[in-house]
Amino acid sequence: KNRKLDQIIEMQLGDSENLPFKDHSFDAVTVAFGVRNFEDLQKGLKEMRRVLKPGGYAAILEFSKPKTFPFKHVYNFYFKYILPGFGKLVSKSKEAYTYLPESVSVFPEDKEFIRELIKAGFTENSQKRLTMGIATLYSAKRK
Repeated sequence: KNRKLDQIIEMQLGDSENLPFKDHSFDAVTVAFGVRNFEDLQKGLKEMRRVLKPGGYAAILEFSKPKTFPFKHVYNFYFKYILPGFGKLVSKSKEAYTYLPESVSVFPEDKEFIRELIKAGFTENSQKRLTMGIATLYSAKRK
C-alpha cells in the first residue's frame, strides 16, 4: 500500500504523567530512553497502564549499566569522562551530557525496575539486556 506515514500516524505533545488519551485506548505503548526522565516514575507507569487495553503490552527501552569486566570499566570511563567532553564540543552544553550518566546511574534497573512495573499493576514482566548491557528492553502486560 502506498500510504504516507503522516496520514496514518498523528504526533501529539503530552505529559507522560497525564496522558491525553481515554482509558484502554492502545494495544501497545512504547517508550525509548524516556522513562528514567519521568518526574514521578510510578505515576508515569500507571498512566501507561491506564491507556493500554486489557491484554495490551508496554515495551520500555532504557539505558542500563553494564555488569561484565572489562566492558563495565570502559563504559563507566567513557560515560563519566569522554561523553561529557564530546557533548560539550557538539552541543555547547556539557550539562546535557553530564545529566545522562547521572540519570542512568540512579535509575532502577533489572529486578528493581521489574518491581516498579509490578507496583504499577503490570504482569508478565520480563527484561532483556542488549548491547553488552548498555540498554535493557523491558516488556510488561496489562491484565
